Amino acid sequence: MGSLFWIQTAGLIRDTFREAMARKIFWGLFGLSTLMILFVLFLLRIDVVEGATATIGLFGFERTRLMDVDRIVRGAHSFVAAFLYSFGMFLAVFASAGLVPAILEPGRIELLLSKPVGRAHILFGRFAGTLLVVTANIAWLVAGVWVVFGWKTGIWNAAFLWTIATTVFLFSVLLSVVFLTGVAFESTALSTMIPVAMIIVSPILAQERTMVKLMSSEWSRQVWRGLYYALPKAADLAMVTLGLVRDRQADWWWPVWTSGVFGAVSLAAAVILFRRRDF
Repeated sequence: MGSLFWIQTAGLIRDTFREAMARKIFWGLFGLSTLMILFVLFLLRIDVVEGATATIGLFGFERTRLMDVDRIVRGAHSFVAAFLYSFGMFLAVFASAGLVPAILEPGRIELLLSKPVGRAHILFGRFAGTLLVVTANIAWLVAGVWVVFGWKTGIWNAAFLWTIATTVFLFSVLLSVVFLTGVAFESTALSTMIPVAMIIVSPILAQERTMVKLMSSEWSRQVWRGLYYALPKAADLAMVTLGLVRDRQADWWWPVWTSGVFGAVSLAAAVILFRRRDF
């Protein structure tokens, strides 16, 4: 029974990969990641002399400046991490949102349900496949940038690789929202809009201490606190990642466990709804 479970899971993941490639999702993300790596490799020039950055060049413009190389590398790594938590996360959500309603299409869902595979297993297999597609692209981008900067400067900042773990974690939380919305409404648009709205709102809600002081009524303060505590902490996780990259202490426990609970509850709700749906 155990081997059958893993064989079925591998089949579900393989099916997700095939669909991601057929829809050009995988290759689109891979292409954008590769373009950023090539940008760093060919367009950014860094000449290092005796532990200091002598020349920095971009698009043919150069300037000579003595700086600590480690600062330059950590700053560049921070930029890539910020990119992944903004533009990159938006792209990942946009790309994956259509994969959930796709399996609920008439004809396809009946075919899947006719197989000796449980509904929860189908959903978890789809979730794992989608997560692996995005994880492969994130790992390729982060590792590629890390290798290029290490080769050009001789600084191998291993802390930058934490970006893979934190970014994949946040995406898995948002992906659970994509799945819940997709199962509930069978809408690619809503499956995109709701997680994206959470990303946009997160930096605003993160100003909780400041905002509650500006609010005049207690009920509005409680609503603000409730939203901040309940929703994923995308902004806080971004700050945790930047702290790790810059080798500074980061209060990671609170945003990680609260966001993780939100993701687990959302995915569990998606499974419950999927089990109760009539097809």
